[in-house]
Formats: sequence, structure tokens, C-alpha cells
Amino acid sequence: MSEKKSISEFDLLMIANQIIQDHDDYIEGMRAESVEEKEGVLVFKGNYFLDDNGLPTTETTAVFNMFKYLAHHLSKEFTLK
Repeated sequence: MSEKKSISEFDLLMIANQIIQDHDDYIEGMRAESVEEKEGVLVFKGNYFLDDNGLPTTETTAVFNMFKYLAHHLSKEFTLK
């Protein structure tokens, strides 16, 4: 197993947001705004497109799935500095 590359939060967010924009499930405004690492897993956060009452919308599931996709793929390759 190869070593993970150490990367800054800024650089990782640049990579993540490019992946988001290039993905087939991209929704206008979908963007990772922060990332932290918990027990070797990268956790991405951003706008979840909640309604005025703070409840999920149809876009919420798409954003959740995108952040899960990023965590699954990028956690294998990167660790935060």
C-alpha cells in the first residue's frame, strides 16, 4: 500500500471542487467549503440546500452523496497537513 500524500486544506478543496464540477450529478452551487480529517477519513462540508425550515430538499441527497463520493475516493490518496 502506498503512502498518502500530505496536502493543505486549500489545495484539497480545489481538487474536490473540480471533481464536483466535472461530475454528472453536479448541481449549480454545489461546492465543498471545508474539509477535516477524522480517523483517516476526509469529511467534506458545504451547502446542503436545506429549505427555509432547515429540512432536506431533493438536492440535499445529491450533495450528501457527492461529499460521500469525495470522502471515499480522496481519503485513499490524501491526508491533511
